Amino acid sequence: MSSKTKIVVLHLKELIYTGIFALLGILFIILLIIMFVPKDKKENSAVETPSASYVPGIYTTSLILNDNAVDVEVTVDETNINDIRIVNLDEAVTTMFPLLEPSFDDLASQIIKNQSLDSITYSDDNKYTSMVLLNAIKTSLEKAAVPSPSASPSPT
Repeated sequence: MSSKTKIVVLHLKELIYTGIFALLGILFIILLIIMFVPKDKKENSAVETPSASYVPGIYTTSLILNDNAVDVEVTVDETNINDIRIVNLDEAVTTMFPLLEPSFDDLASQIIKNQSLDSITYSDDNKYTSMVLLNAIKTSLEKAAVPSPSASPSPT
């Protein structure tokens, strides 16, 4: 039996690096499993069926600009804001307030995209016009909101 003896040299530094990388690999796999395993079914069912937040319909709020009434109309269904538009817009109003339509279009597209009045941005050039329009849209959405069960009905 003429076998040659082989000597294997293991460097301690290489063993430490290998151990650290193996440990990091195991932690990475555990993290991926935690992130991508579905949560409780109770949480998923709540996400799938959002509660109604609006009474479906078309709600309007009037703005008076230079003795002319301009209506802001908001169309909603039970959970979404479907459309926001200006109705009864007179040519005299668009002449006196040239930033009205572009500001409104920008606000309406942001609100429909986000489905919320949170984090709406507007430029400093049309700050006050945007604030007036945003208040009108907010008033219309408040009219569309589902009343809370704890709120007592107000006398009319």
